[in-house]
Formats: sequence, C-alpha cells, structure tokens
Amino acid sequence: MSERKTRVRFAPSPTGPLHMGGVRTALYNYLFAKQRGGDFILRIEDTDSQRFVPGAEQYIIEALRWCGIYPDEGVLADGTIPETPSERHPHAPYRQSQRRNIYRKYAEQLVENGYAYYAFDTAEELAELRKQKEAAKETFTYNWETRGQLRNSLTLPEEEWKKKVETETGWTIRFKMPENRVVKMDDLIRGHIEVNTNTLDDKVLWKSADQLPTYHMANIVDDHLMEITEVIRGEEWLPSLPLHYMLYEAFGWQETQPRFAHLSLLLKPDGKGKLSKRDGDRLGFPVFPLKWVSPEGEVSRGYREDGYLPQAFVNILALLGWNPGTEQEIFELDELVKVFSLDRVVKSGAKFNPEKAKWFNAEYLRMMKDEDLAAEFGKDLAARGIEASPEYVAKVCGLMKNRAHFMTDFWNLTHYFFQAPTEYDQSVVNKFWKDEVPGMVAQAKEFVMGLEPYTKETLEEGLHSLIVNIVDNGWPMGKVMISLRLSLVGINNGPGVADIIWLIGREEFAARIDRALSTL
Repeated sequence: MSERKTRVRFAPSPTGPLHMGGVRTALYNYLFAKQRGGDFILRIEDTDSQRFVPGAEQYIIEALRWCGIYPDEGVLADGTIPETPSERHPHAPYRQSQRRNIYRKYAEQLVENGYAYYAFDTAEELAELRKQKEAAKETFTYNWETRGQLRNSLTLPEEEWKKKVETETGWTIRFKMPENRVVKMDDLIRGHIEVNTNTLDDKVLWKSADQLPTYHMANIVDDHLMEITEVIRGEEWLPSLPLHYMLYEAFGWQETQPRFAHLSLLLKPDGKGKLSKRDGDRLGFPVFPLKWVSPEGEVSRGYREDGYLPQAFVNILALLGWNPGTEQEIFELDELVKVFSLDRVVKSGAKFNPEKAKWFNAEYLRMMKDEDLAAEFGKDLAARGIEASPEYVAKVCGLMKNRAHFMTDFWNLTHYFFQAPTEYDQSVVNKFWKDEVPGMVAQAKEFVMGLEPYTKETLEEGLHSLIVNIVDNGWPMGKVMISLRLSLVGINNGPGVADIIWLIGREEFAARIDRALSTL
C-alpha cells in the first residue's frame, strides 16, 4: 500500500467559546500536517443539538484565524463553512448536522452485520434500573451482561422491533460490544494500550429522536470518508479509543484506520485539575483566545482583547505539553512547523503559568519593529485626540518597549512624551523640591538651550558633565536626577533624562522647565 498523504482534522463542537486547550489541539494538528506537506481540515461536530450555542461556530473560525491557523479544507475565504463539494472542499458539507443521512446508512449497516442493535429502553426506564442497582450497592451497565434482559432487537420478536423502528421515535442504535475480548491499541504519545471489553458498555451510535449520530459514530465515519490519517485529540477521548478501534474493525476499515494521539490536559496554575474558566476568573487571566459574550450576556475575557499578540499566544500554547529538546523558547509559527514532533509531547498534564504568558508577550513586543508598534499605538493616541507623527511615535515606542508587557501599557508608560505634566507627584515634591532646587534646574535649562552643536551625543555628554559638576558641589546624584525628571514628566520614573529631553525637543524642554519653576 502506497503511503497516504497526511490529513488531520480539528473537529470542535459549537457548544460555546473555544478553550485555549482546544486551540492547542488545533495548533498541534496544524503543525503536524504542515511539517509533512499535508492537509489540515476543520470539521464542525454539532451532533449534540441540545448544547448548540449560536455564534460559537464563527467564534471558532475567527479564533483560529487570529492565531494564524488557516484550514486547508472546511472553511471558505469569507470564513463560512462550505455546504457543497468543490475542488478544494471535496468532502462538504463539513457540519455533521448536514451529513445525518450519511450516518444512518452506516449505523444500519452495523445492525445488519450483527455489530449493533436497536434499543427501545426509555430514559426513565434506564434511570430506574440505575436507581435499583445503586440501592443494591451495584452499578448498572448496558452491556453483554444486561442487554439480554432489556428491550432491544436482540430480545424482542423481529416483527415487533421492526414495527417499533418504523413507528416510534425514541429508539437508539447501540454498538454490540463483544464479551471478554482484549482490544490492543497503539497511541503515538502513550504507546501500547490494552483494554478488556468486559469493562466497556454498549455505546449509543444513533438517536432517532433528532436523527443524529453520537460523536462515536459520526467521527469514525467522517474520518474514514475524509481520508484522515492521524487523529490528534484531547485525552478525554482516550477511554473511547477501544470502541473506535472496534468500529473500524466492524466496518472492515482497518487498512485505512488513522493513527491516534491523545494530548494531555492543560492544568490550572495552582492545585490540581483541568484549567477552567473559573480558574481564570479567580486568578485574573483569560482562558479563551477571544472575548466571548454568551447568549445570556455574560462576558468572558479573551487574550486578544487583553492585549496579547497572536504570535505570543501561539508560542505559549506550543510549549504547554511539548518541548523542542533545546533551550530555545521563542518560536515563530514557521519555526514551530519545522521542529514540532509528537515524539516530544509529554504524557502528563501541562500546568499553565499566567506570569510566563506575560513574559512571552513582552518578548514579542520587544521583537516588533518600532514602526509596527507605532502603527498600533497610534490608534490609541488618535482615540485620545492626540496628534503625533508616526516617526515620533516610533521613537517613543523604541525607547519604552522594553518596559511594556502589552500594547495597552504604552499610554501609561509614555503619556508624558505627548502631554506636558499639569500636576506633579506631591510626595516627590515634598521630599526633593527644596529651596536650592530651582537654581539647579534653571542651570540645567541654561546649559541645554545654549548647547552647540546640539546632537544626542553632545546632549548626553554635556548633561552628564553638568550633573557631575553639580554633584561635586555637594548635591546627591539621586536628588539632581529626580528633580530634573520631576520637572519634565511630573513623576519619579521613566527613562534617562537625556533621552526625555532629546525626544521632546529643546523648545518643549524649556517650556516644561519654566512651568515647573513657576508652579512648584
């Protein structure tokens, strides 16, 4: 058999916003496919009609695009899901709810071949059986031990159950799990696994109530028809792997069965357990890539809206459960494509560190071109009614970007480059602005205004010499610098005084000194 082209899929359910763990699953699938010159497919698994949430589907697509993850198949250029086959999207539709007629045929095929059966037990009847078992300190399981005592096509006369299938709507099709058989499986991350079928139940494959399959049925059929070669998904699906192996066998599809890889969970920063929205709310960080507003109006934070760069977010996720085998931590998406390997995906859960996430974002800010930072920050300035040339904004960003974690930090860090102070930190004034200070500040003004040639180098050198001279006359260095900075920006923090003077210009420097001398 010739080697098949790599084809992987990300198949989320539109039951709410996409969790960052889901984005990581999509990312690993994407990296795996791109490294091998294969295809990355998006498929919407919306078979759980009771949990469908309006807007979730578009949220998933927008979140992936923000991360730079573009499916090769399953999404049109306008961001919609294709419903009719085309050259690029040959397996449309890609919503499972639009493929329901496909699944029923295969479910009935399993019944005909003895691998499944019709079950007519109501939810109330099964609930009562569970209650009875619990009272006896036992557990009810719908399997080889119990199916013979229940209402299904294995126990009812053929004429009776066929009539029920034709006239009733509450029945299901269940897989007939064999008795006492060892299912031997292989996982690309977890290695060889064996499970005895006596520990498994007869899962529902098809529901007549909504004419839809369950996940188990739909994903097996779709993965086969869409020629999926590897299934990379979360470890919550690991208990279902024996059933999925058995389904491939029942259909006779073993030769084209995909290889499986089950990713570990993302864990909360403190304590134990899976990372949840509640943890984010409690500890002050988002767990979704984009802001989400529920149909009820509940707002959940997003990494995009919190000021994270998409490159940083992707980098964070890539290293949650995978390591490159080197000390390198910063990876652009194309670099990740080259070095990613499932061999280095860990089996244990990955603990999320929100402080490390901030560090990643700061690193990516520092790597941005000053002009690109200026373009983004310029939007904030314009919203505040502040006019400044792109060249000036770029210089400010270049000077201050090492102090920022997010784009939203820039205004607080740089506002004094765009607005002269109208008030001064009173605690600094009380401590440092003494009687002799005005004379020293005036001396600095006189020096700067008379400096020729006026260059950044002569300013730095001359100001340094002046301050050294002042210090030699008995002034503490800290007091000199703090007094000058207070005069220029109104607070006691910021970059070097020479940097401030050079950026704001000599005329603005003089105006700010005069204002401080007349105000303080």
